[in-house]
Amino acid sequence: MRNYAVDSPEAISRIIALALLADGALDHCELMSLEKHALFEKLRIDPETLDRVIHEFCNDMLQVARPPNVGQIELDRELIDHLLDDIGSPELQQQVLSAVLDIVNADGCLNPGEALLVSLAMSHWGLELQRVTRIEVRKAHPVPLVIPQQFG
Repeated sequence: MRNYAVDSPEAISRIIALALLADGALDHCELMSLEKHALFEKLRIDPETLDRVIHEFCNDMLQVARPPNVGQIELDRELIDHLLDDIGSPELQQQVLSAVLDIVNADGCLNPGEALLVSLAMSHWGLELQRVTRIEVRKAHPVPLVIPQQFG
């Protein structure tokens, strides 16, 4: 896996590439979310850098693929944590996680790979959802469980 400087445009682009590929494919609506949410400007990366880093990331992943999974991208927690380490600034971590959320929500479907990435990023960076999303996150209230008499 290539090494990028911490908080560099390449390190940021690699996390964005990871979000774009977490569901196994580059989806048009996810790519469009980059423009829709002005993510290039917010993260101070350019499309050329992102494009290059996506290609480099895919090449790196193919290099570390193990038989019988050659040709399939396989990410584990250790690798994701390693990639997340390249974003060190707490402010940048919030911005990147917010961008990741915009990307994975673009198609209206959160698949297991995307959910894992979001969960690991939140845990690794110590972030809470309400700090990085525009969606109001309300505190859950317990609901009493009512069991019908026929089952009780």
